[in-house]
Amino acid sequence: MELKGREKQIVGERIKKISKLRKEGVEVYSHGFELEGKRVYSVDITEEFSKLKDEAKSGRVRVVAGRVMTKRSFGKLSFFSLQDLKGSIQVVVQKGEVSDEVLADFKRIDSGDIVGVEGEVVKTKTGTVSIMAGRIFILTKSILPLPDKHAGLKDEEEKLRKRYLDIIMNDDIRDMFVKKSVFWNSMRSFLLDRKFLEVETPILENSAGGAAATPFKTHHNALDLDVYLRISMGELWQKKLLVAGYEKTFEIGRQFRNEGMDAEHLQDYTQMEFYWGYVGFEEGMKLSEEMYKEVCLATIGSLKFEAYGHKVDLGEKWVRYDFAETIKKETGIDVFEASKKDIVAKLKELKMEHDDSVDKWRLADTLWKFCRKKISGPGFLVGHPVELSPLAKLSKEDPRKVERFQIILAGSECGNGYSELNDPIDQEARFIEQASMQEKGDEEAMDHDEEFVEALKYGMPPACGFGVSERLFWMLMGRPGRECVAFPLMKPERQDKKGN
Repeated sequence: MELKGREKQIVGERIKKISKLRKEGVEVYSHGFELEGKRVYSVDITEEFSKLKDEAKSGRVRVVAGRVMTKRSFGKLSFFSLQDLKGSIQVVVQKGEVSDEVLADFKRIDSGDIVGVEGEVVKTKTGTVSIMAGRIFILTKSILPLPDKHAGLKDEEEKLRKRYLDIIMNDDIRDMFVKKSVFWNSMRSFLLDRKFLEVETPILENSAGGAAATPFKTHHNALDLDVYLRISMGELWQKKLLVAGYEKTFEIGRQFRNEGMDAEHLQDYTQMEFYWGYVGFEEGMKLSEEMYKEVCLATIGSLKFEAYGHKVDLGEKWVRYDFAETIKKETGIDVFEASKKDIVAKLKELKMEHDDSVDKWRLADTLWKFCRKKISGPGFLVGHPVELSPLAKLSKEDPRKVERFQIILAGSECGNGYSELNDPIDQEARFIEQASMQEKGDEEAMDHDEEFVEALKYGMPPACGFGVSERLFWMLMGRPGRECVAFPLMKPERQDKKGN
């Protein structure tokens, strides 16, 4: 990185200081913190102190560690703000009240340094709960200065590229990634409590199956064959585990789709999928609704949130929206009766971006996306055409449709499940149709997975499968997807060619 002006001067001064401290025998990059076992978080000190009676407050010594955010002096009084994982606390250094060693250590530290502090908990004249430093431990010297505390990082690309700085400077961002861990762990606990078995399935596959999406392709040198990064959370593999006799399985992991990127879509992201034997999509809808409510409460402490301009309350009655009926109500098009030409004309009228070369049903799905944006939910989209659901069981009431549901929240599809197709003859016929769609240029059509069909021929019990991606978490945070990933993929910074 290229340093300029005042920043370059600060770096030079800090490097000289590190050299000087080393000559004095000061360890500027420690191997650990000798008081780690006694360390507490700043917020715990504040909460503990506020609950104590006055006579019990004096003489309470505590140990903290974290990053120095600000440092200032006023005559005999000096202060620095120490930030840890859960918050921050003020450290006081008062000449005449502390040792010369503590005063020397205070002068040695800079904003950005990581230090440990042991001292008595006090309340200043301004009413601020603080620690009166008894000992200061330099744990890591910082060379580069932090961004201005008030201005922070202004450039959005820089925030994502240097996310560690964004987390240091922004409490909301730091808290968000703690909530993300709560989000996935609460989902995991929900399923484990209901006796689902957590499994691992391959990330590299011979064929891209389990979803309608464009895969990433790479080459496996040892086996000398082209493989794909998975586009589903092991859907076909988990169904093979149903064939094997496991009745409830789930997986949480990364999956990859080589498609567009926007507020609701990323190319690699975390997803959960479960497969539940001996039940159908009705039971899947009930379980997923329960799971969403439990996960939402655990993550944000409420069933209400706002996302993409919609207000959502998961505590309300979950409505069912029929695919064809909703489209007809909003656009006047009956997708089962309309021709491809009719649907294209309507999409043009609605100014919806589309590809005229794809199958009629892909265009019908684009028409649905127009309608979906108006629905806040919570609810389930049902009545999907069989052509859009090659892995779902046919509806008993209408053979044009399948037993599938998608959870609709804030105008977005936020979860997908169905009664799994376990008829190997029907499945093979649908794979053949998907292969035909591929030949016509549909990049999202599925491969014909002969090994999966063979597994089905041994017999798979009736089952419901369901998947939800981290898009649900993005919604709960009210942020676009890229902001909710700790380190999103970025284009490399372009160096000035003239300077190299």
